[in-house]
Amino acid sequence: MGSPSIPKKTKLIAGLIASDPDCAEKAGAALVKKFGPLDFESAFMDFTATSYYNEELGLGLKKKILSFARLVSPEAMTGVKLTTNRIEKRFSRQGRRLVNIDPGYLELSKLVLLTTKNYSHRIYLSKGIYGEITLYYKKDTFRPLEWTYPDYRTVAYIDIFNKIRSIYKEQC
Repeated sequence: MGSPSIPKKTKLIAGLIASDPDCAEKAGAALVKKFGPLDFESAFMDFTATSYYNEELGLGLKKKILSFARLVSPEAMTGVKLTTNRIEKRFSRQGRRLVNIDPGYLELSKLVLLTTKNYSHRIYLSKGIYGEITLYYKKDTFRPLEWTYPDYRTVAYIDIFNKIRSIYKEQC
């Protein structure tokens, strides 16, 4: 029989999608105010993997990935997602979001994204929040799963998460 153990703290990450980079920067600043300083920030990348957000956020979408210096307990992730939802609402106009914030966390073995949407490959955390393993680490790199979003499958994103993993590994 196994014994329960307390998991290590994790590396908090967030993806920000917006048609207006200035709005994404302001939302990023709100995240820093709440979760502390960054230790990694990607450049803005064109977000063309899906048209899912175009109607709400507009055309010409850009995305960037942030990671935070302060490590976070996995138990805190429900609160993280609820907080990012509140920040998205603050950056909304006439009921329409101007920025999408996708929070998650990275461990040495995986990248988990947080969502409010249930599906067969998602695990319920609490308070209406689910976790999804999006990438797993094997043979010196992150690798996608069957359900991994198209952008997270790309070499550019995998390189970003490998860099963030290196930062996290130094912190463990």
